[in-house]
Amino acid sequence: MSLYRIAKIIVSTLFYPLYRIKVVGKENIPTKGPVIICSNHISNLDPPVIGITSPRVIHFMAKEELFEKTFSRKLLTGIHAFPVRRGMADRNALRTGLKILKEGKVLGLFPEGTRSRTGKPGKPLAGVGFFALRSDAVVIPCAIKSSYKPFKRTIVTYGEPVEMNELRKQKASAQETADTIMKEIKNLLNLS
Repeated sequence: MSLYRIAKIIVSTLFYPLYRIKVVGKENIPTKGPVIICSNHISNLDPPVIGITSPRVIHFMAKEELFEKTFSRKLLTGIHAFPVRRGMADRNALRTGLKILKEGKVLGLFPEGTRSRTGKPGKPLAGVGFFALRSDAVVIPCAIKSSYKPFKRTIVTYGEPVEMNELRKQKASAQETADTIMKEIKNLLNLS
């Protein structure tokens, strides 16, 4: 059994009762082919929560500093995370992300690039638009509503795919595409 599978079982057993997780729209995630799951980012607990609520294995970007120590590097690599240098265009991370999508896998991204200090979604970075435009991936917006207080309800909503054909036809920029994706996440936050 893979480390990812073991981690998913352990985290699910702990998190589902502790945070009373409710999942909405899981059926919107395609069962095969490349997918980008784009979520708001309110806590360090977001990646494991998306990991346990998604029916598919997710590959997340994680800040490079987390890969410096041998133990955390092995753990993160074992759960399919890969490093990204923040604050600059990291070509290696971009290449890795595109390779994951080309192989028909799932890439998990937080469009803002960092946690929101206010809990409200901020301005997205262009990177998410780059991946959406440069791949054939289905883009699924995701909204997490949670205080992450024990026994308080956490709602994870997966929305319908973002319409990418129109954006490609209009020759939308990476930033315009990122803004469109973030708008869909905000809509889910208001509706879920």
